Amino acid sequence: MEKEKKILVVEDDDHLRRLITLALEKKKYLVFAASDGSQAIGDAAKLHPDLVVLDLMLPGKDGIEVCRRLKASAETKDIKIIMMTAQKNSVVRSAGLANGADFFMNKPFNLSELVEKIEAIVN
Repeated sequence: MEKEKKILVVEDDDHLRRLITLALEKKKYLVFAASDGSQAIGDAAKLHPDLVVLDLMLPGKDGIEVCRRLKASAETKDIKIIMMTAQKNSVVRSAGLANGADFFMNKPFNLSELVEKIEAIVN
């Protein structure tokens, strides 16, 4: 039997974090949530998720820093990362990708599209 896929949702907006978590739990993923960058780094190292859904603008360490640190660590470098941002600036997108993000989603986004992208990556 295939192991349950683990996803870490890192989003400081409580409502959006709960919305994404519920949508993924309905699809039978094991979902963990973090609300800031420091927590995300610690949780990723401890949980070894298959994927991190990572907001760019976070308290403490921003998504770029979280992404950079996860990809620099031997124990977390293989974790796939979807970065989300409300910023339309292409420089921000380039920085995210340059620091290891695998995919980008612009906010606001369609929740079912996010879930489809997650399924395509982890399955």
